[in-house]
Amino acid sequence: MDSSFPAATAAPARRRTAIYWVSAACTAALIAVPAWMLVANPAVLGGHPLLPGLLIAAAVVGVAWAVLLWRCRDRPRPLRLPRAIGAWAGRTAVLGLVAALAWLNPFAYQPGAAAEAGPKSDLIVTETTTTITMTPDGGRAPTKGLVFYPGARVDARAYQDILAPAVGAGVRVVILKEPLGLSVLDANQARSAMADNPDITTWAVGGHSLGGLAASSFAQDNADVKGLVLYASYPLDSLRERSGLTVLSVSGTKDGLSTPAKIDASLELLPADTEFTAVQGGVHAFFGDYGAQPGDGDPGISREAAQEQITAATVDFLGQL
Repeated sequence: MDSSFPAATAAPARRRTAIYWVSAACTAALIAVPAWMLVANPAVLGGHPLLPGLLIAAAVVGVAWAVLLWRCRDRPRPLRLPRAIGAWAGRTAVLGLVAALAWLNPFAYQPGAAAEAGPKSDLIVTETTTTITMTPDGGRAPTKGLVFYPGARVDARAYQDILAPAVGAGVRVVILKEPLGLSVLDANQARSAMADNPDITTWAVGGHSLGGLAASSFAQDNADVKGLVLYASYPLDSLRERSGLTVLSVSGTKDGLSTPAKIDASLELLPADTEFTAVQGGVHAFFGDYGAQPGDGDPGISREAAQEQITAATVDFLGQL
């Protein structure tokens, strides 16, 4: 009898066992991570429908895979080395997908002092699956509008309070809900928001962080945009040759992400008459209400005091359009 026979059959058996348990871990992750995000974070279901759609699809795949594993648990199949390598690669890809979905979990809106003071009677808020629109309540109908791109993976509602004073000053504000929370996936999203508000005759676009890059790109390619508002952001391409565009750049001196050095480097990319406002002690996360952000700096001013400066600069700039 060949003494190597037991060893030759044991190796595939061990591979089958290992892959079975890794498969079980993959199915658990495919179900648990989307369920956790959907249930624990209100920003997921309240945001753009693409992310919850992907999460539900991942969970359905996880459930189907779990059922298949259970039914095939007592039906071992030969597992040669090349097939085992492919199985490991596939399961590694699944775990990578789960990690990517977890990374997309958005920073949820955390109401600040302005929201805690009570509801505002001078604006009307309407919400769709892709936008939050704030319109002045009463008085003359607005003719100016601002379309705002949130920062990466930030709940659109996190910008309602900081932009509300602009609405109180007579500007309609449309905050975009971005696909997967990433403005670069649809930098032209502002166009549909503008089309939905034909009564607005003067438009500005703006954005925070990555959202500012998308807003800059949109402003560069659309001559009907008259103003650009950058919160802790800067353009990738020069806007110097873009005629008829006025720009406001508001930044924080303690920002650990859009650092003062990066803001200074954007000087040569922006029009010569760009208005710069530096909030002394301000950090990246002060441009919205979503809590602290990894990699940010240590603030040297309170969130409330910083946001008073941000809103004042915004209102003044939009008033001059």
